[in-house]
Amino acid sequence: MKKNCFLFLSTSLFLMLLLSGCSGGGGSGGDSSVEESDTEDGDGNVGAATSEYIILAWNDLGMHCLNPTYDQAVILPPYNTVWAQVIRRGTPPAPVTSNLTVEYRVVNNTYSDSKERYGQFWTYVTDLFGIDLPVNTGLNLSDPNHHNGLTGTMVAAGDHFEVYGIPLTPVDDALVWNPYQVIELTLKNDSGVELAVTRATIPTSDEINCGKCHNDDPDPFVDILRKHDTEEGTSLENRAPVLCAECHGSPALGSTDSGSSGKYLSEAIHGYHAAEGATCYDCHPGSQTQCSRSLAHTAADGNCTTCHGDMATVADSIANNGRIPWVKEPKCVDCHTGVAQVDTGTTLFRNATGHGGIYCSGCHGSPHAMVPSREASDNYQAIQYQDSPKTIGSCGACHDGSKGEGSGEFLQEHGPGGRASACNVCHLEVDSNDTGLWPHQFQWQDR
Repeated sequence: MKKNCFLFLSTSLFLMLLLSGCSGGGGSGGDSSVEESDTEDGDGNVGAATSEYIILAWNDLGMHCLNPTYDQAVILPPYNTVWAQVIRRGTPPAPVTSNLTVEYRVVNNTYSDSKERYGQFWTYVTDLFGIDLPVNTGLNLSDPNHHNGLTGTMVAAGDHFEVYGIPLTPVDDALVWNPYQVIELTLKNDSGVELAVTRATIPTSDEINCGKCHNDDPDPFVDILRKHDTEEGTSLENRAPVLCAECHGSPALGSTDSGSSGKYLSEAIHGYHAAEGATCYDCHPGSQTQCSRSLAHTAADGNCTTCHGDMATVADSIANNGRIPWVKEPKCVDCHTGVAQVDTGTTLFRNATGHGGIYCSGCHGSPHAMVPSREASDNYQAIQYQDSPKTIGSCGACHDGSKGEGSGEFLQEHGPGGRASACNVCHLEVDSNDTGLWPHQFQWQDR
């Protein structure tokens, strides 16, 4: 009788591990029965992805912020970016873009201009950004000649599809405030035949609580300009609206340096407010939004500060250590040490690829929203493809703990003709026990 050895992924490793072929339901599904000795590890029920193609889609940041008004101090416009990768399932699977289109629509959200006071953006967009935009179309910092709306077609960009500058607001067509909007993506071939559909979170929030401290005027953004004029000798209030990034460089808006002030916006805001009793969720939304929502990461002591440090540290890293905000950010390997492919070098998680050229976010989810997430919409694709809100391709889709006995057990149980595994989201079959070919080299630890 063979000995069963149950293996687990350590808490710090679990979500980062197993990009596993960005996989989900096996082509034939296989036998979903479970051996008696396997009952601790779940029911083996992996969803079947029977389509020739699957779509992995994600928001680039996990949260975008926007101003609630645009007639005074302006920090950020309505702006949202979504990437998608189309995988042609096979042995091996492959990312593809040729002869395909990906159409998108924001679910139950077709316009932005006449909700709340967001229409001020189009009233003042020329003053603020030097461009004239049709109502309900957004800026595009990637391609200024191509402006997007709340519906449209994504652009093929090498190994993925992308859409920049969707002018989304956190109020849907039912006039309900919701920072976790949903985008639907539809894959079609050159003949217009629908091949695949999926959904992802397209998050945005205007929950910037400047009024907590800036309350000498009923409009906190007027108070911001007034205090800036008093302390810095400027005359911003008299020429509102004013884009903060006009003087304080913001790479989030395409700046390549610290601007005429010599101080990046991130450094100025974090440095000043570090001594004013502000908290992360006063500016980064927020007490209702709580934009950091990956369950494994929100459970970490300190939440935002565990990765980024406190506000004084954020400012000091820019002022004294040469960090460029939005360009140089904390890395997964800072916590997830000793695991293959976790160190992405100078490439940020949101732009990095791993197993088979699949983007890290494709299997793990967006930064700040990595699955499993508190928000159901973040888990949509994981459930769609593998019936489980776990990292796509994770053994955890079926097993309570990653399971294995030596190098041969996976192929014995899940090889050609065997039971479906989460690898089958993308792979029609897996026929190698060479863990060096698997995501993160399938590194695990004995329990």
